[in-house]
Amino acid sequence: MKRIIFILLLALLPLTVFAQDDGSISKNVLEEIKTMSKVSSETGLINAISNNGIKSMVVSRENMANLDKNFSNRIKIKGISNQERSGRCWLFTGLNVLREQMIEDYNMPKFEFSQNYNFFFDQLEKSNLFLEGIIETANLPSDDKKVEFFIKSPIGDGGQWTTFSNNIEKYGLVPSDVMPETHHSNHTSEMSKLIRTRLRKGALEIRNNAAKPVLELRQIKKSILADVYRILVMTMGEPPTEFTWRYKDADDSVMTAQKYTPLTFRDEFAKVNFDDYVMLMNDPTRTYEKLFAIEYDRSIQEGDNWTYINLETSKIKEFAKSSIIEGQAMYFSCDVGKFLNKDNGTLDIGNYDYNSLFGIDFSMDKADRIRVYESGSSHGMSLVGVDLNDEGNIEKWLLENSWGKSSGWDGFLIMTDEWFDEYMFRLIIHKKHIDKKTLKILKTEPTILPPWDPMYSM
Repeated sequence: MKRIIFILLLALLPLTVFAQDDGSISKNVLEEIKTMSKVSSETGLINAISNNGIKSMVVSRENMANLDKNFSNRIKIKGISNQERSGRCWLFTGLNVLREQMIEDYNMPKFEFSQNYNFFFDQLEKSNLFLEGIIETANLPSDDKKVEFFIKSPIGDGGQWTTFSNNIEKYGLVPSDVMPETHHSNHTSEMSKLIRTRLRKGALEIRNNAAKPVLELRQIKKSILADVYRILVMTMGEPPTEFTWRYKDADDSVMTAQKYTPLTFRDEFAKVNFDDYVMLMNDPTRTYEKLFAIEYDRSIQEGDNWTYINLETSKIKEFAKSSIIEGQAMYFSCDVGKFLNKDNGTLDIGNYDYNSLFGIDFSMDKADRIRVYESGSSHGMSLVGVDLNDEGNIEKWLLENSWGKSSGWDGFLIMTDEWFDEYMFRLIIHKKHIDKKTLKILKTEPTILPPWDPMYSM
């Protein structure tokens, strides 16, 4: 009897109760959504937003008017570089850090390393690393996670600190006038597309011969790399093995011309020990004061995986402040697209107020943004300035960008301390600016993370 009564009661319930059960947007659900959106009475706002760019409507006039461009501590920069339409910010940033020291050490009016030279070998080495990954996984099914990782992204022009340091250690450096930029080093998309196609075809060749010994697979690999090398030479020129070079210093004295190889040039003019530098990172989704490494995140087969100490931003900022006060620029990477005002060159979480315009709360904390792929490191720059108030507290920071002098504030970006907390991810600092307790973490065994982790896949 109870069962019959229950069935009768169900039959009397409105059909709309069950209309949502399959998850589709039915007519009734659509009406409910419309009512909840509360847009029916906002005709004026709809007209304003639909006929104008959103950013122009939410930009903070107060921030535009009250921009302080003075810094208590700032490293002198001579010349702003321009990566053009390429993803080589990691290379420009690393070379800019070395360049500033070289200009100071040798009293140069200006100088620029050849980005084209190191980028050539970056692309060749990444191609080799990809093919070695294909050889390693040749017997795994095509839908294996590692195989998918390699095939989806055979090569790119992005990178990070170890991409830079391993490249310089292996191939050295040359001045920009020895191997200048080309159309394709500045505009990488066409060249990269052709290399990716050849590498994917090569992956099929290797996987189709998976039963053969590794040495035979590496012979196939060499023929693929020969094609990649050909593409690189035809688009960027062939790298020099030896060159003659001289320079004029800031006092107009011309130095005697000498012969160099890329390695001897590096050793003479860029005296850097990469072992002295530590990568610090702020990832609130993981334990602080721990060492982590990213599997396969390198550009050279025998090179180093991306390894870092995870720290609170408060500690990272103290180390960074010490470095700038002593006149040493740092490699810095962040999520540059968030709240960037290109017109005045500022990174400030108060630059745009989307919440007020739409009446929607878009806010998430840093950890949640990482977890849902909303934020991650997207761009590298040199950290070259900090502004301290009378009490020694940090007010703002200065970044040297690589988008040309016409971008931002004369090629620089001014970053608020609050923006640093929210969107800074990596900073490379010399060991002398880091306390002993933090340095001890480097001696621990790193936790290995996969390259498709939300923090790193961006």
